[in-house]
Amino acid sequence: MTIYFYTTTDKYNEFSNYSKHGVELDGLWWKTTEHYFQAQKFSDISYKEKIRLAADAKSAANLGRSREIPIREDWEEVKNEVMRAAILKKFQTHNELTQLLLSTGIEEIVEKAPGDYYWGCGADGSGKNMLGIILQEVRLILASDVKYI
Repeated sequence: MTIYFYTTTDKYNEFSNYSKHGVELDGLWWKTTEHYFQAQKFSDISYKEKIRLAADAKSAANLGRSREIPIREDWEEVKNEVMRAAILKKFQTHNELTQLLLSTGIEEIVEKAPGDYYWGCGADGSGKNMLGIILQEVRLILASDVKYI
């Protein structure tokens, strides 16, 4: 069975970067992993802070997609690692999320984002599904950290 998620109202909505599960990264508190991820596209400290303080994940995403401020030159090379760090921290921070992710066993996890062929599977399922792949990688890391008495 494949596990699909996308919106914050779907089953497994907690897997979305829009879920309201904040993280502390780089010494700052981020309301969502979307806030963190979008801010990391930029070197401009004040713009990163504007994204961090955005009212919600959608606003943070819109700011991150703007090209009025230039993105980091190395963004394409580092974006997967930035996402991986944010997702790992999110699940390490929120125990209930760790349990939910581990409960998926070895099932494939797919972000069913119709307009996203990189992070999601796209409208026709041909996308890379990098967010789903990273969630599966994080699941393996968390499973290896489980302590048995």
